[in-house]
Amino acid sequence: MIIQDAMLVLKAYPTPTSEEVIASGVRLAGSLNCRIFAFVPETLIQLPGSFLGSSLINISGMAALEMDKSKRNAATLIKLFRDLAERNGIQYEVIKERELAGRIPALTAEYARFKDLILLPVSPNDPVDQWDTETIIFNSARPILLLPERNILPNTSIDSIGIAWDYSRAAARAVADAMPILRLAKKVHVVVALNEKDFDITRKTHEIGAYLARHQVNVEVHEIDSAGQSIGEVLKDFTNHRRLDLLVMGAYGHSRFRELVLGGATRFMIANPPVPLLLSH
Repeated sequence: MIIQDAMLVLKAYPTPTSEEVIASGVRLAGSLNCRIFAFVPETLIQLPGSFLGSSLINISGMAALEMDKSKRNAATLIKLFRDLAERNGIQYEVIKERELAGRIPALTAEYARFKDLILLPVSPNDPVDQWDTETIIFNSARPILLLPERNILPNTSIDSIGIAWDYSRAAARAVADAMPILRLAKKVHVVVALNEKDFDITRKTHEIGAYLARHQVNVEVHEIDSAGQSIGEVLKDFTNHRRLDLLVMGAYGHSRFRELVLGGATRFMIANPPVPLLLSH
């Protein structure tokens, strides 16, 4: 896979994306030598007619103030993004939209289908943000790189990347999608959690290492006894122990009755990613 364009989602409401996260996304686009699009949705607030007619407080005025806040935040984000992209000599475009808050994740997924990689800022332990993130992962059909506000990509080179490997279709898809980024790393660590679940396969662990090596990736494979821990806990501990800059894994789950049903490890990592997390579904 060749990444020719990436889309950085800039959240204008209620809390704007930080300058550090924007800079992190722009730097990655520079490392990949690709064009970067900033997708900046302003939030619309639509009130039912009953609120307008019977409320004792000025609900419509409050809504107007919040929409104005979103508009001002969006303008600030666009300026920051343009300044950073121009300063780093990166080709860029800005996509600006206005949409109801509940529709923004679906609209983001629609735009994502025409890009190779999506850079999505996330807030840790935020249920609403997590739901929006899951919606984009399931509906975009594109690899999503989550950029946690507290754990951004390094300012210089990407030294160390981890891959959560369990022989599955989702994991294989994630590895293929991440290949251009894996080649940037000085070292890639493949981690296989043993004694946590049964693997219904006949292939051997070393084969993923050989596959990556054929793609010019400097790789090391680790088999780790989960020792009663969940896969999510194993991955978090491994990430901290190896001081990874980024983690790659498959996103497991399916849609049932219009609700997203995620695998335990996927939900665990999305809720509070210890480092930038590349997910493919």
